[in-house]
Amino acid sequence: MGPGSFGRSGPLPIGQSVSIRVWGQGAEHAVLLHCSLAHAGAWDGLARALSDRLTLTAPDLVGHGKAPDYDPAQDFHSQTKADALAHFPDAPCHLVGHSFGATVALRIAIEHPARVRTLTLIEPVLFAAVGDSAARRANDETLAGLDPAFAADDLEAAARVFMAAWGGGAAFDALPEAQRRYIVPRMPLIAAGHKVLHQDAANLLPRLAQVACPVLLIEGGASAPVIGEIQARLERDLPDARRVIVDGAGHMVPITHAADTAQAMRGFVGG
Repeated sequence: MGPGSFGRSGPLPIGQSVSIRVWGQGAEHAVLLHCSLAHAGAWDGLARALSDRLTLTAPDLVGHGKAPDYDPAQDFHSQTKADALAHFPDAPCHLVGHSFGATVALRIAIEHPARVRTLTLIEPVLFAAVGDSAARRANDETLAGLDPAFAADDLEAAARVFMAAWGGGAAFDALPEAQRRYIVPRMPLIAAGHKVLHQDAANLLPRLAQVACPVLLIEGGASAPVIGEIQARLERDLPDARRVIVDGAGHMVPITHAADTAQAMRGFVGG
């Protein structure tokens, strides 16, 4: 859900917008949707590890990197989904999402099944999938300072709260100055996604049975317990899902453990 370390960028294709990164030249295509407060370059390690077999495209999501700004008159999740779809190939692709990006990927698989060949969900933060459990309450408590910070229009305070909970172990004040400058003005995006993640405003959970493709669920073994509960719910309710836990990894598993994540994906995407 948070950025962890995302300062690396993949190679930029000549003639394409810098809001899109592309790796590899494989016959099959994959589209990668990053987490909140990151950008397409966050996928560099994982994409390079799979570039021998796939052509991988990662767009900056709405409000991130060089992508279009979020339009507050629109639903943020819906706007993000529509913009992401604009970067899909014509043929069905392997779709991969991390954290918030995983919830967008899940929605695309539900609403546009013909566009998705396989779906990989890495630590999807669909908190609405979890009931009133101790893990859910603990997560809510770690984020309790967000509402007062947003009410006071103190985006830096909001960033500190958010990073403490979902920054992959990186305290806000310990981040490089450029990264802090990137995160703070984008904190309203966290608030904009709240109703979908916490209340399922996109109506994803009742439609899980509509996912027609195989699904790979990946999580870190050291992640917050609420992630395991979310993954268990998805594994139970999706028609064709398998689950992989990467030992020692946390929420930023596709960045911190890119090689392990790629290894988990290789057989799933057919390579």
